[in-house]
Amino acid sequence: MSDATNRAYEFLRASILDGSLPAGSRLLETAIAEQAGVSRTPVREAIRRLDSEGLVHLRPHFGAIVRSWTLSELEDMFSLRAVIEAHAAGRAATRITPQQLRELSVLAEDMLALAEVGAPDSRDRISERNAEFHRTLIDAARSERVRSMMSQVVDMPLSLRTILRYDAQALARSVRHHLEIVAALQSRDPTWAESVMRSHVIAAWHAIEADAKAHLAEASAQA
Repeated sequence: MSDATNRAYEFLRASILDGSLPAGSRLLETAIAEQAGVSRTPVREAIRRLDSEGLVHLRPHFGAIVRSWTLSELEDMFSLRAVIEAHAAGRAATRITPQQLRELSVLAEDMLALAEVGAPDSRDRISERNAEFHRTLIDAARSERVRSMMSQVVDMPLSLRTILRYDAQALARSVRHHLEIVAALQSRDPTWAESVMRSHVIAAWHAIEADAKAHLAEASAQA
């Protein structure tokens, strides 16, 4: 893959994951090429790669849009993620470096502090640290196979910025999970790390499900 295609791919992927391009957004090649500083050809190649990864839906004779998912599809993804990321956490417990442990600890403590402060931008900042936490843990698992499998089941849910949709109780639970995951990794205990990560992902799914159903009920009441 050329440098220009990589640049376009990273630009688009980051824009989807940080919410700049929400689900349903149409991807206009000319505008994206200008923003990413490349020509339209690398943008087309980047879009095809994102389509193969499931973040983008490429429609013949229409173009590409940022993918959206049904509740059933999301439930499948979170179920897969619970299995794969729990496995990654177990691997990381015996492979993580001291530097990675420090990074995860700092991220977990930052999320706790931000949750306690509750400033207007706290959720956005927690969401950023949450994404970095999970990426660092996957790196610590030291498995290209796991990394490849996780690219969809983690990146897709992260693109929803799940923490922004948590109620206060779900947010507090998520923060505690991050701290306990760090404790399990510090203890080099694969079973503990797997167990907490599985609970963390399952709890995330139930928070997303509750939020989606509340929005559906609200929309139905207004109809």
